[in-house]
Amino acid sequence: MTPVSTRRGAFYVSVAAAAWGTGGTAGLLLFQSGGLGPVGVSLWRYLLGTAFLLVLLRLTGGLPVRLGPRVVAVGIGMAVYQAAYFAAIARSGVAVATVVTMGATPVLTALGSRFLLRERLGRSGALAMSGALAGLLLLTGGDLGSGTRPGQWAGIGFALLSAAGYAAVTLYSRRHHDDPQGMAVGGFVVAAACLAPFAVAGGALPAFSLSSVALLLYLGAVPTALAYGLYFRALATLSAATVSVISLGEAAGAAVLGVLLFGERLTPAAWGGCVLLIAAVVVLTVRPGER
Repeated sequence: MTPVSTRRGAFYVSVAAAAWGTGGTAGLLLFQSGGLGPVGVSLWRYLLGTAFLLVLLRLTGGLPVRLGPRVVAVGIGMAVYQAAYFAAIARSGVAVATVVTMGATPVLTALGSRFLLRERLGRSGALAMSGALAGLLLLTGGDLGSGTRPGQWAGIGFALLSAAGYAAVTLYSRRHHDDPQGMAVGGFVVAAACLAPFAVAGGALPAFSLSSVALLLYLGAVPTALAYGLYFRALATLSAATVSVISLGEAAGAAVLGVLLFGERLTPAAWGGCVLLIAAVVVLTVRPGER
């Protein structure tokens, strides 16, 4: 596969983050119209993402998918961080789960990237990370310390587990990036196999309608097949820490979609957080750093 430049890799991650930002909206609409729970939506997401990427590989003459130890490790990691994130939401709420998971992920990734892969984020990257984390706190309203609720600390624990799982997948994929599309397809297959028993127990079949089918197809094609395909491709040229910071743009995209589609309101501080997140993404897209 033809290698990409660092700037194009940063652009790929930016597109992936924007696509991921629409995934939560699609999932919420499926909860309402499709009668699926979080694990069921995740299962269909991975299954349809696999189908779309297999079609793409067939059309482009890509490498055949092999479920080797590396792919199995990535798939297990994907299943863990997805399930843990939904568990965090159930126990501590969306705001706390978001700020802990998305805030801890780039920090854990940067530490792992420095000590395991010998990569450095650089001065501009460190500034971008600081701005992105500040923006994330503003966007979520600093809800991490806003009172207590039953199971909140358990939710924070699940959020940290999700962040650790995402960081591990990013670092492992950064080290082994010989076949990005094959890694994505194989990871989807393994993750779906891990989630299937839990999805079946909770009801895996959606209430089929034109809207639910359209949402499922969109979820499988854009926030899954497209986004993860670009994400794994970018890991071949960008440092793991840079990828994780740019991915924080997902939070800004999700917030804007909440305003446009669901009538949610953002405070001036939250809008400032969106600006900081987008600025951090722009900085690392324009100056991703040569590796």
